[in-house]
This record gives sequence, C-alpha cells and structure tokens, in this order.
Amino acid sequence: MLPCRGPGRRLAAVGVFLSLWVSVRGASAAPPGSDEFFATDKTAHFFVAAGIAGVGYGVTTAFAEERWKALVVGGGAALVAGALKEGYDGLGGGDPSWKDFTWDVAGAVAGLLVAFAIDVAVHGGTIPALTSRPQVDGRASPLTMPLSMVFE
Repeated sequence: MLPCRGPGRRLAAVGVFLSLWVSVRGASAAPPGSDEFFATDKTAHFFVAAGIAGVGYGVTTAFAEERWKALVVGGGAALVAGALKEGYDGLGGGDPSWKDFTWDVAGAVAGLLVAFAIDVAVHGGTIPALTSRPQVDGRASPLTMPLSMVFE
C-alpha cells in the first residue's frame, strides 16, 4: 500500500493497471531479418515504453511534489528498459534495432504526455507545478537568484 493519499495514489493505480494490460496483451514478433519501421513488434515497443513511463510518472507523483522528478523517473525508466532490451538483443538474445529504440522513445514521450494529462485532470484542470524552486522576482531561474538561495 502506498504511504500517500489523494490524486497521486489514483494516478499510480491507473498507470499500473494500464501497464499490466499492455504487457499481458503481447505482440507477435517479426520474422528474423525483417525490420520494417512499422512492423507489428514496434507496437509492443511503443506501448510497453508508454506504460513504463506512465507508471513511473504516476508512482513518483505519489512520493515527490515536484513534477519534473516524475517526468525524469518515468521517462528514464522507459528509456533504460528500451536500451537494456536492445543491449540484450545485441548480445545474441534477438535482433538489435535502432527502429525498435526509436519506438521506445516515442512511447516514452506519449506515456509521459498521457500521464501528465491525467495528472492535470485529477487536479481539476490546474497544471501542477513542475518545480517548487524558490522564486525571485517571479522567476525561478537560478541565474536571477542570489547564490545563497541556489546552494541552500
């Protein structure tokens, strides 16, 4: 059970459900030697990466207030999973393909966009702050802050 309440928990639950659904439905593998950009296995790369990114975003929002952390964790997890899969393929477990990884990247971006849209909807249409960095003169740029505030 997650140690938090509210929208983050619901978002995480939806993300876990969608990720499991996509993983269970599977995809048929392309025959060896054929690596078309729109082959059927690319669908699996896209949706699994989207699921991982969405779940990573949702789970992170349950523990971190700053949304940039959720975006980094969700996107990073999806990209690492895609890179590990292609690395495994390169070591003899399959056929490595930059096209597969391209679909992983596209899926990660789509998953983050969907997760962020759900996050906005859960918060009543209000966009959650990406950061809680102290602001000086209405701007959050470290270049406009005194050094004492940057290194706190």
